[in-house]
Amino acid sequence: MVVLMSNRKNRPAMGIATDQSFQNKLAYLDYLKRTESLKDQTVRDATAEFFETNAQINASHPVNEARAGDGYATDVILPIAAAFDGCVRQNHIVLAGEYLGTEWVTSTGYFYGRFHLPLFGIPASGKLAFLRFGEFHRMEAGQVVETHVYLGSAELIIALGLWPLEPSQGYEGVVPGPATYDGIQTEPANPASSRASADLVEGMLKELATPDEAWRPYWDDRMVWYGPGALGSYATLEGFAEFQRPFELVFDGWGDGSEAGITGVGSNCKAGDGEYAFLHGWRQITGIHVRPFLGLEPTQKRVFMRDCDWWRCENGKIIENWCMLDIPHLLHQLGYDLFAEIAKANR
Repeated sequence: MVVLMSNRKNRPAMGIATDQSFQNKLAYLDYLKRTESLKDQTVRDATAEFFETNAQINASHPVNEARAGDGYATDVILPIAAAFDGCVRQNHIVLAGEYLGTEWVTSTGYFYGRFHLPLFGIPASGKLAFLRFGEFHRMEAGQVVETHVYLGSAELIIALGLWPLEPSQGYEGVVPGPATYDGIQTEPANPASSRASADLVEGMLKELATPDEAWRPYWDDRMVWYGPGALGSYATLEGFAEFQRPFELVFDGWGDGSEAGITGVGSNCKAGDGEYAFLHGWRQITGIHVRPFLGLEPTQKRVFMRDCDWWRCENGKIIENWCMLDIPHLLHQLGYDLFAEIAKANR
């Protein structure tokens, strides 16, 4: 729940899962089933069918912009499969929904195995390791035309004991999937439930960064926020509040930057799907670094944050929230090369 936006009251509402969303989800689940072995040629062949020839492929720093078309396989998935011997992909949540006329599918979970080859600048440990992922695919006519993949590199670096910056105050480690074990639904979602989840989450987001923490009533007291590496995870409403408010003060002018004449910042997609909702923005929020962040002194630089979330709702409250933020990309904008620092320390 890092998302903070200026002019929140007037931004477009979340969409919901449609009949087309459900068909897209089934196609996506079929693709995930076909590629679960993570074998090189299998992944390449399935990707060639499921992804449009000129599909735009993006992934967390340092990948950023992958090769169009098959880059999801060649530049993201297959390097991960090669780095983790015996690699397994475990999907915790798979959702779908419509937003402003576009259809999206999304998933989050972990890749894991014996980390035996370096990956994206992270040295191998030779031990069991977990890499958290989140991905969002925009679909047209049964194929993926645009992809954004979030990778939990910071979490992996922390788990390896290589984190060079100030530690978070929260829990750092592998996080579970939904407590209800129902993150992957293979039946059409009830539109009323989808709308209720979408409106609940959107209502909460509109109250972020308010002086009186007006977002509190939307959450169950037992809520858990599974945050990104370097920020940490927090349990209970009070535990999370101890993180959220100080974090809001680190970057001045949280929002879409419209007051500063900035355009193109906001959500790529956001929708409710049954008891769940999701959101992703490759330039979701912007702000100016005015207070220390992970031990880095204020730079007064404006940064853009790649941010995504999946929420589970229960009895009219939000009870679980999985959040990913491209921390290495954020640090890169502040002039700090996380991967160069790790390489320097491990020479």
